Amino acid sequence: MLQKYAKAFSHLKRGSTPYGAAPHKPILLLTLIELIEKGIVTDNRILVDAQLVGTFKENWQLLVTTANIEDLTQPFYYLQNDGVDGKSFWLLHPKPGYQINQPIKSLSKLAEACAFGALANELWLLLLDAQSREFLRQVLLDTYFPEQVVFFRAAKQVGKEYLQLQTQSILNDAAPKYGKRRVYTTEEIIVRDGLFQRWVTNAYDYQCSFTGMKLSNSFNYNFVDACHIIPFALSFNDSRTNGIALCPNMHRAFDRGLLSIDENYRILVSQHVTEDTTHPYALNALKGKRIILPQQQNHYPAQEALAWHRGEVFKG
Repeated sequence: MLQKYAKAFSHLKRGSTPYGAAPHKPILLLTLIELIEKGIVTDNRILVDAQLVGTFKENWQLLVTTANIEDLTQPFYYLQNDGVDGKSFWLLHPKPGYQINQPIKSLSKLAEACAFGALANELWLLLLDAQSREFLRQVLLDTYFPEQVVFFRAAKQVGKEYLQLQTQSILNDAAPKYGKRRVYTTEEIIVRDGLFQRWVTNAYDYQCSFTGMKLSNSFNYNFVDACHIIPFALSFNDSRTNGIALCPNMHRAFDRGLLSIDENYRILVSQHVTEDTTHPYALNALKGKRIILPQQQNHYPAQEALAWHRGEVFKG
């Protein structure tokens, strides 16, 4: 039976979006697994409450790297279309006097109409077993969020307080408060790097600021890097203004001083670059081109960081 549910979990029916297949259903299932594991859900009656909404929201923020809109109401209804042996493994139970024949797009109205959601009894029993629960969680992570697994597990390990502090630091464009004496655990490093990647690439709409490359996919793979302008080891600064979104080849060239950015946000190319200038991907074709900037001006690369890069890294 466990293998049947593993197959069902890895073949969820997901709607198509401009950013690939929708990630909502696997996020909901991961949320249910977590609520059961923590003892928050103790019987097979999942309510639309703060615990469900909050855990879904946290898991969404940790795992979804595309621009899909977070929405619990959609998978809460449409998960009924997935099943094992021709039978749904998720069923909604309306309150007396209500019917739920279509998605209810408001959380408050969903809570008003739905008494609870319930899993198929055999799935419920599987999720009560720690080993089976962990196996199915790993299936979901490996299938739908393979690049986020290490970050996700590290974030759950360090806990919400650290996660919220780092998120606030990056979103507020403030350098971390810990200073140079702060000693980071392995999990904290993974979380810090993951959040920096997430928020910087988000600021640039998931495209390379030098080339404009933007590639969406249904597997949540990252094709654009968040690059520190001044390395974290020197600056201890994970703010968005110390970051820029670059595709991997531009990232390497920037880190090695073959590319930089002037005070007018135009690309500088080192005179030491030797290449076929007729090639469509030649670095010299970028010379003088203005980088793609975030929509919000307060997310632009900091001028002092760019000046440092030109002075300390760029091989003019």
